Amino acid sequence: MPVINRIAEFTDEIAAWRQDFHAHPEILYEVTRTAGIVADKLRAFGCDEVVTGIGRTGVVGIIEGRANTSGRTIGLRADMDALPMTERTGKPYASTIAGKMHACGHDGHTAMLLGAAKYLAETRNFDGRVALIFQPAEEGGAGGKAMLEDGLVERFAIDEFYGMHNWPGMPAGHFGIRPGGIMAATDRFYIDISGQGGHAARPHTTIDPIIVAANMITGLQSIVSRNVDPLQSAVLSVTMVEAGEADNVISKTAKITGTVRTLDLGVQDQIEERLNQFVPQFAQSFGASASVRYARGYPVTVNAPAQTRFAAEVARDVVGAERVDEDTPPSMGGEDFSFMLEAKPGAYIFLGNGESAELHTGEYDFNDAVIPEGTSYWVRLVERALPVG
Repeated sequence: MPVINRIAEFTDEIAAWRQDFHAHPEILYEVTRTAGIVADKLRAFGCDEVVTGIGRTGVVGIIEGRANTSGRTIGLRADMDALPMTERTGKPYASTIAGKMHACGHDGHTAMLLGAAKYLAETRNFDGRVALIFQPAEEGGAGGKAMLEDGLVERFAIDEFYGMHNWPGMPAGHFGIRPGGIMAATDRFYIDISGQGGHAARPHTTIDPIIVAANMITGLQSIVSRNVDPLQSAVLSVTMVEAGEADNVISKTAKITGTVRTLDLGVQDQIEERLNQFVPQFAQSFGASASVRYARGYPVTVNAPAQTRFAAEVARDVVGAERVDEDTPPSMGGEDFSFMLEAKPGAYIFLGNGESAELHTGEYDFNDAVIPEGTSYWVRLVERALPVG
């Protein structure tokens, strides 16, 4: 089946919601305006239950199907938060709040799921329940985890989770998905190097931590290039270096900070272990000392095989087989929907945003032209996962 006619009829309305969210971005857990509008609309649509304050500012709407003999509940998730960035799109609906911007398309995700809620509440052509999950703080605040810790699964008896993200560079309205890791784990490391400071004109009396740091940065790259299987994916990037306070003083200490991205738990463990071995031994070879703190962030977003096949079938129903890539390349970006997929099986799919600016840039904007495909995908997923009769 193609895009649903009824959804095509109110696409302009969904786009208007999206543009309103875009003009009024909110970050992390401070999504009070957005969450308030979402809750009000869910009530107006006739949702059977609307619960606010899940995960601090998250919203869950429950719609009962025309029957509930299946006893199943499908969870559909959209993120609501923006980024602390300055917008440079010049659009009529550009951000009205300085230093905040919807640079990742969460405004579109929220609007499309609201569109699906409106349709599903009207038709109820399914057997079971759908939980519409509107999440705060995806951008670094682990809002998905917070909602789980607030009893999301237990309170609403969710059996499966499904998520969606727009994807610049993928043709508009196309879908991409893959089983297994589709988004990377997002870890961080913090290295503290201690040497012996002194006068910059007498370096032979010091143990220069900047020299240690400079060489260590190069050596760190060997962890991926010479320890990780080249058929596996891994990124280790040094992103910050700090040392010194004056141009004629050799500092006593230096700091190195960076990120590690992996798509496999075994590789993640391997890199953490190797960092803990490499850093102190490398510093010791210069006569210095060093310690490393490894902080795990969002886990790998892992699509379950059965749910991935099902999601691809639904996408094919909406846009045709030629517009669905079932082996789309994974991204080394992170996503806290991963926590939900650790709690219950499910699948995360990419929706092509066309040749737009990249995510997390001041020029990015969600493509309203893909609203019919994205919203129809949500509806068809529910109707196929919970068929009547």
